[in-house]
Amino acid sequence: MDEKHYRVKQPASDVIFEIIVVLFLAVFIVITLYPVINTVVLSFNDGIDAVRGKIYLWPRKFSMKNYKTVFAMQNIWVGAKITVARTVIATLTSLFVNALLAFVVSRKNFMFKSQLSLFWVITMYVNGGMIPVFLLYKNLGLTGTFNVYWIPGMISAFNMLVMRTYMEGIPESLEESAQLDGAGYWTIFKDIISPLCKPVYATIALFIAVWQWNSWFDAMLYNRMKTEYTTLQYELMKLLSSVMQQSGSAENAKNGAATITPVTIRAAATVVTMLPIICLYPFLQRYFVTGLTIGGVKE
Repeated sequence: MDEKHYRVKQPASDVIFEIIVVLFLAVFIVITLYPVINTVVLSFNDGIDAVRGKIYLWPRKFSMKNYKTVFAMQNIWVGAKITVARTVIATLTSLFVNALLAFVVSRKNFMFKSQLSLFWVITMYVNGGMIPVFLLYKNLGLTGTFNVYWIPGMISAFNMLVMRTYMEGIPESLEESAQLDGAGYWTIFKDIISPLCKPVYATIALFIAVWQWNSWFDAMLYNRMKTEYTTLQYELMKLLSSVMQQSGSAENAKNGAATITPVTIRAAATVVTMLPIICLYPFLQRYFVTGLTIGGVKE
């Protein structure tokens, strides 16, 4: 006897609800992706033509001059090398130091955990100001060096407190079992706590990497005269400023230099800046959501 499969008919209300959800998600995707797509399109469009507007999903007058201008900058490759170096070094060192500090503060038998936590919270809202900080870095010999990019920000109160909260959600029985087997604190941190903290580590690493990659103000403030320590974002900011100053020049327009404009240069610089982070995010995305939902389950 042949088997007959009967399809259960959904109520009309469920069908309508699913259609509404699909339409809502489709609109949400369009709203989310359109600014990115439009920025990429503008970066490949001629500058003068882009001033006319009404460019949406495809370049009206294709041009590579925006990217040629960006990559032809004198210090662009030095800046890219320094930016990559500071991002990698700062992410690894800051992640390790903050994780180690969070492990210490998260131990219930640590005597000064409440006092230190309060102290770090205060530093999130109160600071000495730009001039005292600059003078401090200068007296410490950090200005005019690569170290100014990663040493001052090695410890972050916010990142440490996020890790601490996550570690406090790990069952104490795991640590107690390891101690019964003779494990010390370093072994517990390295072999038990850290493997369980991969989600929050990935989240914090992404936060640090994005901040380091996009930072340019510290390069202008501390290493303005040191071209060997310039950063990619600082060089792109200088390029954008120079284009804005030259865009209205009749001589540049006559010579054809005005085929690049602040609109298209800004778009090209944005694409160059965001592309590495977009490539990195998919590898950390599976940990990202879990890392943000810290402290959801307690023992």
